[in-house]
Amino acid sequence: MTKGPKVVVIGGGTGLSVMLRGLKTKTYNLTAVVTVADDGGSSGRIRQDLDIIAPGDLRNCLVAMADKEGLMEKLFAHRFGGSGNLTGHSFGNLFIAALIEVLGDVEGAMDATSKVLKVRGKVIPSSADKILLNAEMADGTIVQGESQIPKAREHGKIKRVFTTPEKPRAIQSAVKAICDADAIVLGPGSLYTSIMPNLLVPEIAAAIRSSSANKIYICNVMTQPGETDDYTVSDHIKAIERYAGGPIIDFVMANNGDIDTAILQQYAAAGQHPVIIDKREINETGATLIQADLVDHETGATHNTKKLANVLFDLINALRTDLSPELLHYYLKRYNLKHPRR
Repeated sequence: MTKGPKVVVIGGGTGLSVMLRGLKTKTYNLTAVVTVADDGGSSGRIRQDLDIIAPGDLRNCLVAMADKEGLMEKLFAHRFGGSGNLTGHSFGNLFIAALIEVLGDVEGAMDATSKVLKVRGKVIPSSADKILLNAEMADGTIVQGESQIPKAREHGKIKRVFTTPEKPRAIQSAVKAICDADAIVLGPGSLYTSIMPNLLVPEIAAAIRSSSANKIYICNVMTQPGETDDYTVSDHIKAIERYAGGPIIDFVMANNGDIDTAILQQYAAAGQHPVIIDKREINETGATLIQADLVDHETGATHNTKKLANVLFDLINALRTDLSPELLHYYLKRYNLKHPRR
């Protein structure tokens, strides 16, 4: 585990924490570079009241990477009831906020929380700036706030997203982790509100572009209302590479597992549909498509943490230069790869 490949995952939201739960069983050399643009719920209130970065996505990733998810996980996820000022606040968010104030340093707060939770790997914010995510919609309307963007469907599709400040400062340990990585994984998660805010940090995007590591995108299983309505897999790739400043994705993973009809009907009622795998268009982007059954059939049309981790690490292992010929042949045949090594 300590000699496993250095893997950096970039994103935010629940999709990222689902993947991290599986990845922590594969390698201890795991770093999550996480967006801090959340402005809703407990995170948004803490951000507003204390003038610090949003702790919510950081908390979710820390808990997901904890050595043993038990009482501490429940404690960090606990939300206060009642009708006072604490109502709705997550204990984990308050804990992280308190450490940021006590230590005066975001990275120090992450390290201290990691020790409490016995985290396997590292969780690093992509920026220490208090980022406000904005979106320009198809009709020209400007929507401010990560939590408000998916609600603005009446203004058409998202034309572009941008941040205030315009060029957020990167945390240098996040940049270094990307530069030192053997594999860089983007997603899964909300395309415009979880993945893009990281790419809008100029040094983060530049580090990804210049890295020699293989870059893998985990495409969402379903479209997201207000963000990726009618998007295909290649649409996701093109959007990411537009914000990354160039072609970066070497491999894209997409689900081809069956989803129960009743579950699909429930999603359709909410305006969500399976992301279409458009093979020819994907090939034109230069990315290699990896198809596998990645869904959790018990919970619906979401990624299964173990399936995703297994397929992802099969691919990462196939790309290792020190792999035995026998194992390399196995991975190539299983995923129909022709030229996995650059």
